Amino acid sequence: MVHGRNTLYSQFGVTMTHEDRGHYAQKHPSDTKINPTIADAVKARTSDGEIPCAVAFDIAREAKVTPKEVGLTIDMLETRVTKCQLGLFGYGSQKMVVRPADQVSPALQDAIRQSLVQGKLPCKAAWDIAEEFGLRKMEISAACEALKIKISSCQLGTFR
Repeated sequence: MVHGRNTLYSQFGVTMTHEDRGHYAQKHPSDTKINPTIADAVKARTSDGEIPCAVAFDIAREAKVTPKEVGLTIDMLETRVTKCQLGLFGYGSQKMVVRPADQVSPALQDAIRQSLVQGKLPCKAAWDIAEEFGLRKMEISAACEALKIKISSCQLGTFR
């Protein structure tokens, strides 16, 4: 796999470049089937070919399915996920809205470091830490930025 600056990754290990943006279904096998109920919910809440991360999670909760299943449907419908709840992507020309935290408490540092998988913090772990510490998700991202730790494994499957 190419590890270039202009490379996007799917949860299935397919390499996609920024030039492939908008061809999200290519990340999945061509015979991939989607749940029509989830597809209808995604279509109903999509605007201009985009759906916010929080809305995707609302759909998962309402349909009692995993975020990954909603993310798959979003990809197959060629819809772009915006406004990542961790602040990592989807904010227009700003792209990423997270800035490094001024300071990170030792307890938070420990929780983050103990949750690393191959040197990165999985998205789900970031959410869990935010809940455990009573912090906003973006505060966890800011702590990771300050600690120079990458967040990985988007629950919707937008990045690895």
